[in-house]
Amino acid sequence: MNILGIDFEDWYHPELIQKYLSDEKHEPKVIEGIEKILELLNKNNTKATFFVVGELLEYKPELLKLIVEQGHEIAFHTMKHTRIDSINFREQFENEIKKFSKLTNGKSKGFRAPSFSLNSKSSWVIDVLEKNNYLYDSSVVPAKTNMYGIPSAEKKPYKIKSECLEKNSKDGKIIEFPLLVTKFLGKKIPAAGGFYLRTLPFRIIENAIKSYEKEKVPAVFYIHSWELTPEFMPKITLSKKDHFITFHNIQKTYDKMDRLLKKYNFTSFERFIQDMPEKFNKM
Repeated sequence: MNILGIDFEDWYHPELIQKYLSDEKHEPKVIEGIEKILELLNKNNTKATFFVVGELLEYKPELLKLIVEQGHEIAFHTMKHTRIDSINFREQFENEIKKFSKLTNGKSKGFRAPSFSLNSKSSWVIDVLEKNNYLYDSSVVPAKTNMYGIPSAEKKPYKIKSECLEKNSKDGKIIEFPLLVTKFLGKKIPAAGGFYLRTLPFRIIENAIKSYEKEKVPAVFYIHSWELTPEFMPKITLSKKDHFITFHNIQKTYDKMDRLLKKYNFTSFERFIQDMPEKFNKM
């Protein structure tokens, strides 16, 4: 069984878009596509984890009920999609995680760092997750890109400590679920995420998943909510590079994701852990 996370963000949250916007308050739009996303999951009999940016729950509290009542999991993605390696963010994060707990009635037990910003500068987040009784994190990409990545990290789930982000620590309390990676032209690259689903030939994603399944390792895949509902994305002028990364083939994302869910079995992090408790106790 593989694992699916949906990074539930709105149009103004992605890092490559934020730098073009003013500091004024922005109106959520992508949030209105929640029913379309839930229908995609429902028709493919798939349960997923929604890593929600907290301010969207403040704007639309009924999101919690919509997600949880259909058997999906809700998890934390910071309150405003702030990189956790931002200067002096720790104190703010500790307040945010408590706020998110109140918004979700304590249901959140998982975290994903925006822009996969877990690194040596932000390793403190693991300590905060432990302190707040979280079960897992999924912020490590075991490949290096221009924006993120810990290439030396294990690709199978492991117990993570703030002192050691890349390999199993027997006394660790947080389970790390690294994202799916593969080899392409001799180089290790990410194989999870909308950009790679939109850009790479579909067979490369398939081969990566098959390789993990052969090794009995869960393929951890993710997609952004705004990639599945591009009709709610306003027109934004970006540089050619940022426009390519953000919008290339975005109209094909829904159909490609539908195809992926029809061919491979995915579940939420919560359900995966519940179904395999003995494995994690032996780590």
